Amino acid sequence: MKIGVLALQGAFAEHISILEKLGIEAVEVRLPEQLEGLDGLIIPGGESTTLTILMKTYQFTDAIIRLTKSEFPIFGTCAGMIVLANGVTNDGGVEPVGAMAIKVKRNAFGRQVDSFETDLSIPVLGKKPFPGVFIRAPRIESVGKNVEILAKLNGDTIVAVRQGKMLVTSFHPELTDDTRLHKYFLDIVSGKQ
Repeated sequence: MKIGVLALQGAFAEHISILEKLGIEAVEVRLPEQLEGLDGLIIPGGESTTLTILMKTYQFTDAIIRLTKSEFPIFGTCAGMIVLANGVTNDGGVEPVGAMAIKVKRNAFGRQVDSFETDLSIPVLGKKPFPGVFIRAPRIESVGKNVEILAKLNGDTIVAVRQGKMLVTSFHPELTDDTRLHKYFLDIVSGKQ
C-alpha cells in the first residue's frame, strides 16, 4: 500500500511518521503527477488559506476534484477538512474543492491561544477515547444525507465524518501517539471499512 501526503504546507511530516510507524510506504506529494500510483491521499492540517492558494498555484485543485469523483480514498485533517468541504463560513479567501457534502466554519474554536486537547468518543475506533488535538480548528456546521457522523464534541459539535471513501476530522490525529484513525483510513483504502 502506498499513501501520499500532500506536502505543500502544514503537518505533513507527522502524518508520514505515523504511516511509517504502521509499516506503510508514505510519499511526500509536492506535484500533481506524484498522485499517480497512490492508493490513498492525506491532506494535512495547516493554514487553510495558504494551503488552498498553494494547491491552486501547483494545479492540485482540479487533480483532487478528479480523484474525489473517482471514489479515491482521501483523509483530511483540520485544514484538509476545509479543503474538501463544499461550503465554508468565515472563509478568509479559502476556495474548497467541494468534494464532501459538509459545511464548515474556520477557526470555530478561537485563535491559537484557545487550542486544546480533549478525549473524544469515536465508536468506529472502539470504546477507548481518542485524544483530540484542536488547534485553530474548524467545526462541521452541517452535513449532507450521505455523510456519516463519526464524532461529536460535547455531544453536539460535529468534529469527524466520513462520506464514501473520504474521511475528515476537525482535529489533528497526527499530533498524538494514537494511530487508530490512520488505521481506520487504511482500512477504508484496503476496502475493509
